[in-house]
Formats: sequence, C-alpha cells, structure tokens
Amino acid sequence: MTSIGFQLYSLHGVDDSLPTVIERVGETDFEGVELAGLDEQDPNTIAEALDTAGLELAGAHVGLEELEEDVDTVAETYRELGCEDVVVPWLDPEQFSSVDAVESVAERLEAVSADLENHDLSLHYHNHNQEFVELGGEPALSTLMAETETIGFELDLGWVGAAGYDPLPYLDDHSDRVTIVHLKDYDAETGDVVEVGDGDLDVEAAVEAVRGHGIEWLVYEAEERPDSYGTLDHAADVVETHW
Repeated sequence: MTSIGFQLYSLHGVDDSLPTVIERVGETDFEGVELAGLDEQDPNTIAEALDTAGLELAGAHVGLEELEEDVDTVAETYRELGCEDVVVPWLDPEQFSSVDAVESVAERLEAVSADLENHDLSLHYHNHNQEFVELGGEPALSTLMAETETIGFELDLGWVGAAGYDPLPYLDDHSDRVTIVHLKDYDAETGDVVEVGDGDLDVEAAVEAVRGHGIEWLVYEAEERPDSYGTLDHAADVVETHW
C-alpha cells in the first residue's frame, strides 16, 4: 500500500527548528516525511519529534560526496532514526553529458549501495531535468538505470515533465526500479516546475498510477515558498482533495 509523505526541503527556509517543522507536518494528513538534512539536530531529537508527530520516515536525502567520504557514520546516523532508504538528491549535469560519464556515476552509486547494504540501507537516486539529455536516443536516466542493478530511483514527476517527457508513461515503463515518487507539477511550455495543481500534471491520474504500481511512497515536494507554511497548507489541501 502506498503512503503519502512530505519532503521537508519544501520548508527549508522557515525560521523554526526542524522538530517544530515536523510537528507542523504532523498536524496534517501526511503519513510521513522525507529528510533533507538534520538541521544540526541530534538524531534522537529528530526521532522523538517524529514519534510525537506520529510520522514515519519515508527516506533521507544525502549527497553522494558525503556518502563516499564517510558512509559508515552516515549510515549509523540514519539507522538510528529508523531510516531504510537513502536518496542521492542531485548530481551535476556534467555527470550525464555522455555515456562514459553515466557509467562512471553508476560505478560510484553501486559502490555506495554495497556499503549501505551492510547497514541494511537501500540507495536511491532522485532526478531533476539534467538526467533527460538524450544519449543514444534515450534519456540519460534510462542509461543510468540500465547500468545499475542495486540502485532504486526516486522519480520526480515534475522534473520529468519539465524536461519534455510525459511523466506518467515514463513511470509506467520504469516502475520496477522506482520505490519513491515525488509529486511535483510542471509547465510543459516553459519547462519549469510549479506548485502542484498549477501546471500540466494530471494529479488524480498521477496518484492513481503510483498506487497502481504499488509504489511505497508518494512524497509531495515544493520548490516555491520554502520560507512559508503556506506551502504546507497548500500541500495538505492537495492531499485532502486527491488522496
């Protein structure tokens, strides 16, 4: 059964501490949150905040370089929180500029994945639009999928659409590699990501597709108004309407 989560990066600009932000999310119908750093908080403090808010942990965004530098410490931190899924949230466009570059990325991700597996953690990769440059007639993200075996993918529907692809057919074609989906909207004409409901994404169809594929988590993410709880209020309205 699919659960609905909220990516805390969506509120990274608010003045409140991370435990307070988690408390606010707990007042909505969201079932979990996805971390984007710990805001210099002790893991026990975050764990207590999650427990008090009644929220599960959908995963955690951690940079690839941080994982490569000290994967054991990172793993211990997130296992302490009960996390099972670590997501690399970004790699530079240069990493997808050629097949050789993608193969190099694949090797790095697989190496980290093997290390995380020793800690009972799974590794995933989150796309933006740079992964949809065409290499040999297909998106570089598809090449990355073909070059990896143990990596899962967190498919961001908004960035797929912003890159010029129809996100739901792409999800259909690659659902066997996707365990987390980011619910984000896009403007097909401008190639921008926009707030959910303001763009070209069929939100109802997206929710239906994610549930139909048995995706573990659908995670709402916003890149607009990160300093305002209005972003959370809008997200909660989307959940109330479509979930």
